[in-house]
Order: sequence, then structure tokens, then C-alpha cells
Amino acid sequence: MAELGGFAGMVHWSGGPGRTRRLRLVAGGGLPWPALQKWVEIAEDAPHSAPATALRDGGYVCMPAACGIRPPDGEPVAAALVAAVPLIGWGGRSGTLSVLSARGEPTPEQRTFLEEAARWVVTHVPSPEETDDQQWWHTQPPHSPHLRTTMDAVQVGSWQWNVGTGDMFWDEAALRLLGVSGTDVRLFGNWADLVHPDDLPKVMAAIEESLRTGDGHEAEYRFRRPDGATRWMQSRGRPVLGDPDAPNRVVGTVWDTTESRIARQAVGDVMLYMGDAFLGVNRNWLITFLNSAAEHLLGPARNIVGRGLWEGPAGQVVGLEERCRQAAADGVPVSVDIRWPTDGRWYHMRVAPHPEGLTAYLTDVTEDRTSVTRREAGRRARATRQKVAAQSGPISELAVALSEAVTMQDVVDVLAAHVMPRFGSAGLLVQVVGEGRLHVVGAVGYSEDHIRSLERLPLSGSGPVEEVALTRKPQFISSPAEWAARYPWLTHLLATSAKQAWAFLPVIASGHPVGCCVLSYYEPRRFTHEERDLLTAFSGMFAQALSRARLYDTEHARAQTLQRALLPPALPSTPALTTAARYLPASSTEVGGDWYDVIPLSAERVALIIGDVMGHGLGEAATMGRLRTAVHTLADLDLPPDEILAHLNDLFTDLGNEFYATCLYCVYDSVTGDCSIARAGHPPPAVILPDGSVSFSDLVPDPPLGAAEPPFTNLQISLPEGSRLVLYTDGLVESASRDIDIGMAELAKILTGKPVGTTRAQGGDQAQLEQLCDAVTGALLPAEQPTADDTALLVALTHRLPSDSVTRWELPDGPVAAGVARAHVREQLGVWALDDLVMTTELVASELVGNVVRHAKGPARLRLLRSRTLVCEVSDGSAATPRIRRATDADEGGRGLQLVAALSQRWGTRYTPDGKCIWTEQALPTQP
Repeated sequence: MAELGGFAGMVHWSGGPGRTRRLRLVAGGGLPWPALQKWVEIAEDAPHSAPATALRDGGYVCMPAACGIRPPDGEPVAAALVAAVPLIGWGGRSGTLSVLSARGEPTPEQRTFLEEAARWVVTHVPSPEETDDQQWWHTQPPHSPHLRTTMDAVQVGSWQWNVGTGDMFWDEAALRLLGVSGTDVRLFGNWADLVHPDDLPKVMAAIEESLRTGDGHEAEYRFRRPDGATRWMQSRGRPVLGDPDAPNRVVGTVWDTTESRIARQAVGDVMLYMGDAFLGVNRNWLITFLNSAAEHLLGPARNIVGRGLWEGPAGQVVGLEERCRQAAADGVPVSVDIRWPTDGRWYHMRVAPHPEGLTAYLTDVTEDRTSVTRREAGRRARATRQKVAAQSGPISELAVALSEAVTMQDVVDVLAAHVMPRFGSAGLLVQVVGEGRLHVVGAVGYSEDHIRSLERLPLSGSGPVEEVALTRKPQFISSPAEWAARYPWLTHLLATSAKQAWAFLPVIASGHPVGCCVLSYYEPRRFTHEERDLLTAFSGMFAQALSRARLYDTEHARAQTLQRALLPPALPSTPALTTAARYLPASSTEVGGDWYDVIPLSAERVALIIGDVMGHGLGEAATMGRLRTAVHTLADLDLPPDEILAHLNDLFTDLGNEFYATCLYCVYDSVTGDCSIARAGHPPPAVILPDGSVSFSDLVPDPPLGAAEPPFTNLQISLPEGSRLVLYTDGLVESASRDIDIGMAELAKILTGKPVGTTRAQGGDQAQLEQLCDAVTGALLPAEQPTADDTALLVALTHRLPSDSVTRWELPDGPVAAGVARAHVREQLGVWALDDLVMTTELVASELVGNVVRHAKGPARLRLLRSRTLVCEVSDGSAATPRIRRATDADEGGRGLQLVAALSQRWGTRYTPDGKCIWTEQALPTQP
């Protein structure tokens, strides 16, 4: 009815008991039952009846209906049409499906819809032979048990709204979906009050547009059921005209889309934040969706969605449009490696057609292609070295030394050690081209003034270095006179260099000039043919080594930048702990998965976390970033350490068997001095007591995340004030040459005898912890020794909240508890000279205690903490967590937590061993 803009609908069966030649009405809706009486029984040969004609002709028919039809609570319909289609099934034409409308003849699309609905009815309603209920063939009210069963199967309800009176009519299926009774949504305003406030404006806009234009509307909204649940509903409706000027009713259907919404949102979140770029286009090649990674390639989604794919950077990739159009035409996925014009990186692009268009995935394969380039460059370098080694023994030694050089400084050191003595040179310069200038990356035998002079020279194209790069041939200058004759505008360099002969050797890698290597001499020199040949051969090997070293240095710097970007930029300052940390990357270019974090919690508690994702590479670094983000999210829930690790283990299990990680999570309470520790495969923390003694926790570790089976184990220890916690990853104490037990023994030896100083100044404590970090890393990880694993170190000095800054009370049972709590608050804030906070704190405490009295169970306790903020806590013996709900104007309650949230900087709930604690934080008044 809603789809065709109708105001009533009917289902007739042909025959019935005895198979008489008559159509019998078995279900109807939209009109009062008395108004349907004229259609209760229709002769199959009736000439002017749409249902009878549709049954006889076996197809769709639309005919005028009798005048004077009156919809519920509406004006009589002057000219109505009946659109009918036959129900064909169970061996023949078994009945008809009809819709009464005052909006004119249905469109072709509506006619097709009606025919599809008829086919659906035949497949979902039992045939006459399948039912034993003979009464079913007699005329029944619109909501018959069989129709209700069918509607239950598809979870769809119907509704009507009288625009003039505001009355709404809902069938039983709709009421069950909404979880309400008919009186709850009797009026339009009742229903609107239960629609989520954030969704109501768009729903009302759709309805108003439908009433204005006479077209149908569709909206998805959240419905707040009286039982407290919120469900997503999809509603579709169409106005019914009561006169030529305005509609007097809206009819429609409603169904529950909560599950599909959750699934769509989950898939959308995965697609939106996946590492690979993903985008979708329709059949007209207009972009319909792109995730965050694709935005880096194409631009912000708000500017790109709706534009043509080939209008942006994709249109600049040669041959890409033809490949994609061919894939769409053939309906076969296609893959191609392309170089993206905006960032110059290589991507593997997979295009997959589907009926509505196509999707494209772009995976960054620059590193893979770089590896191929490296291998090819290495192959050419080995061939060159073999050829030179056959010609000259000294060059063979040089080739071996260059193959072992890793950084550009290593390459310069090899040249200084092998080339300068062999050719008797007194100076060495290695210059590379970058940012329009020549940069000196290595020098031997030159003053700083001369190097600065070279750095200031632009690439004019008229110097010896430019000539070498342009011609790709070495240049040999035998004397200052020859220099002055060839480059008179550069004679000022002769004075600062103090050299009188030069050999300029081109540095060419992969067919491109990279820079120049210069050997110089204190005396004029004539280069022999043999020397020139050897130096030319040497320049080829040196170019490959320098190119490889530049790439290594660049990647190493990029890897360190990425790793440090994933770590916290600064540790938070809290009254509970003074902290210091170190991160030392491995010697290789690949990033690692070591990380640490310090997260302030409620009531001056602090979480200390350290972990290590096993392996090295971008995947491990990305996993570390996701793990750190998940820890921050879980820490806000104030869960115990063992439950935090259980949730993290679930996360790693979802990632599959590719990743494993160790993790240590501990929570320090500055009020009690207690520290709760849980660890998944991670080395135990070291505890340094104020007297300087060192111990490791004896908690048996659970398996690493991704391989563990909850529950995890919690260890509770008490730390005297001034104790230090030392958290670290295995890279600090374990290596290929050192077992972890030996490393931990060495760590304990370094930490022993280093008590905390007597000063309590923040700067003093911080300086001591920084010195301790330097001492530990300097002893266990000397700078001159390469490391195969990265290392994270986190040191924390514990402080206790002064006893006069904490006070607690046991509260009596019953309503009197709120008054007792207010009295305690007034008294204690007066002692603390916080009179400005008395009124708000009284109100906060009273509301929290009132919630305990009404909704929880005792014993109730009140605690106040004075630190950076004023913390008010109310504990009880119930595990039920309160939540803020929106109270309507007529509600007498439901505003307590809204008031608490408005009066506090922060508030939250954490679980305790015997119940829960609700806490709030208020800013302390500023001192005059």
C-alpha cells in the first residue's frame, strides 16, 4: 500500500471449501472492516470488478472503484482506482492481490513491484490443501493469524498517520518491533518523543518534504524503546490525498535494521581505516566512496566523492583508464603496477568489477620495487667488481671493503683507507647533488672553511663537478695553472684548498648522476693511463656503494622517524609518579614493535605499560600503533590489568597468527602505594626500594598476546614511597651473545646501590631518573656495538599522596546517607579551605549517594582526595554501571548524572573487588 500510494489493500482467494466460483476476502487493511464488506465475496465472472478481471485475464488490471469510499478518519474519496494482480500458484490462479489508490494509475515501476509482491505472497502463504483450518476460507478481519505469521516471518510492520488529528495506527507487528503498546504511540507526538533526538530532524524533514511534494519518503532512525534498548528502524511511507490540495493521511511500513546497521558500520569502519587505499566508482565512473588511505592519493572525500575518477591524478597514469574500462566491459578483475603521479610511489592496483560499478584497491609496493632495484644494482656492482678484481689486486680489495660498507660515512672511510694510500692522494671529497646544490657528505684533508665555501656554491653548470656529471666522464687537472685556465671564476678555491692536482670522478648510479668524488694532491701531478683506467673503474664501484649507502641512510632515518612518531611524544606529569624513558632503535633499517606508555587514571592512579610486538617491519610497527591505541581506549574503562590483557589478547587473536606481542601492564595507586601487575610473556619489572636493594617480581608470566588463553594473572605488591619501577623490553637484557638471565643479572647489578636522593624537587627527581636511564643503556647497550633488536626502557619513581589529603567515611543505609555525605563534605572542605567548592561538591556527592540508595546496594562509602583536582568518590556493593539518559520534560528523575557531568571536569566508573566506584574530578580554585 505504501509503495503504490494506496489507502487500502485486499487479498482474495478463489473458491474455498467446495471450490465455488467466487472470490472470498481473506485479508484486508487500510479501511475499517465495515467498509470492506462490499468486497467480502465477488463472483469470478463479475464484469466491472478489478479482482475478478485480474483472475480471469491472468494479469495486471486497474479499474475504477465505487465512489464514496471513506478512509479511516478522512474525507470520502471521490475517484478511487483498484489495481489488482492474480496470485498464481499451487497449480493455477488461486486468488488476487489488490490495492485501492486515489493518486491515479500506478507507474510501470509500481506495477512491477505489485507483481513481485504477488509472487512473494504465493511462496510464503500455505496453500488451501496444506491447512486443516477450514475456517480460514471464511471472511476474516485484516489481522488474521495467517497474515500475522507471514508478517512475523519478514519482521515488517505497517502504520498509518492521520495528518489532521495526529492519530497513529500501528499493526501488531509494528508494535512488537518498536517494543511499545498502542497507547504509547497513539499520537504522532508520542512516537516522535521516542525517536532519538539526533535523528528526529532528518526524519521530520523527510516527512515534510513528502507531504509537500506528494512523493514517498524513506528514513532510518534510532528508536528508544521503553525497556531502555535503542534499535535502528527503517521506515517508508507515502501520503494519501484526501482532496486535490493536501494529503490527509500517510501510510507506510517499518522494519528493524539494527543488525544490518551494525554489520554495515563494522564493514565501513574496517574499509575506512584499512592500510590499503580503497575506492568505489559507479557505472558512470563517478567516485562513490574512498577511505582515509585513498584520501591521501586523491584528496579529501568531501571534495572528491561525486567527481569523475579520471578528472584527478588517476587520469594522469598512462594506460590506466583503458585497462579499467576493459575490465569493466569484460567483467574480469585486473591487476597492474602503477606509479602515482602525486607522490611518485609505486602501487599495486587491483580493479574488481561488480554490477553497480567497480572497486579498486591500491597497495604500496614501493619498498618491494626498491628491493628489486637494489638487487639489480647489487648484481651489476658484483659484475663490475669481478671484472676489476681480475685486472687489479688492489681494486679487488677495495671492492670487498665497499661491499661491507653500510652508511655513507662507512663508504667515505673505505675510500680514505684503501684509495688514498694506493694513489698517494692528500685529500678526498665526496659530494652529492640535492635541493639544487652540491652537499659534502665526506671529506678528508680539507679545512672547514673550504667545505663551507663548497656548500655555498650553486649548481651553475660551469664547474668541474657539473662537467663530470654532464659528460659522465672523469676529469683530471694536473696543476693550479690548468685549473685557472679552465675555471678562472673558481680560482678563489685554490687558496682555501691548498691542493695543486685533482681527479674528478663521476658518481653515477642506475643511469643517473648522483654526485662526484674528488681526489686531490699537494703537488702537481700527471696521471698515467694506468691510473686513469684504475680510477675510472673504481668510480663505478664507488658509485654503487654510495647509492646503496644513501638509500640505507634515508630508510634508516625514515624508520626511526616512524618509530618515534608511534611512541608518546612526552610523558605526562602526575603527582603519583616521576617518569623517564628511552627508546633505542635497532641498527637495521627496519622498524621494530617496542613501545611504552604512561596513562593517568582516576583518583591519582597511573598505568605504566611496556610491550614488544615480535618481529621487525612496517607491519609490526603498525600493529604496535594499533595496540597502543587500544590500550588507551581500554585504560579509560579503568579495568584491572588482567582484564586489560584479556581484551588485548582478543584483539591479537582477531589479527590472526601473523603477530604476537609481549606486554606488561601495571597500575600504581598513590593513595595506598599498591601496584597491580599483569604480564603476557614479558620480562618482569625490576623494583628498586629506597634502601637501594633490587628485586624482580616473581609473577609467573602468561603466554604472549595472540597465543594466550585468558584469564591472566594479577600480582599485587605494595611499594614504599620513593621506590622505583624499571620496565624494559627484552632487547635490553637479551642478545645473540647474552642470555636473558645473564642480562637481568647485569641489570640488577647496575641498579643496585642507586638509592633515590633525599630531595623531593621535581627537577631533582627527574634528573636522577634521566641519569639512571643513561647509566642502564650505556652499560647494557654500548653505542659502538650494533644491536639486532630495538629497546624500550621506562623508569618510574613512586610518590604517595599525603595522608591529610585523603579522607573517607562509611555511610549509613537508606535515604539519610545523602544528608550525612553532605555534612562530611562541608566539614572536610572547610578544613581544606575549599569553601568555594562546597555547594557543587555537596550536590555531586548527594546525587551519587542518592543513586546508590535508589539503584544499588550497600555498603556505601564516600572518599575525598585533594591533589591537582578535588576527587569525590562514592562506592557501593553493586556491579551495575550507571549511564546518562536524556530525561523528557515530564520525567521526575533521570537528571542526576547529567547534573554530575555538568558540575565536574571528568567523571567515570571503575570496578572494585566488591562492587564499583563512581568518581568525579573538580578543578581547584585558583590562588589569588
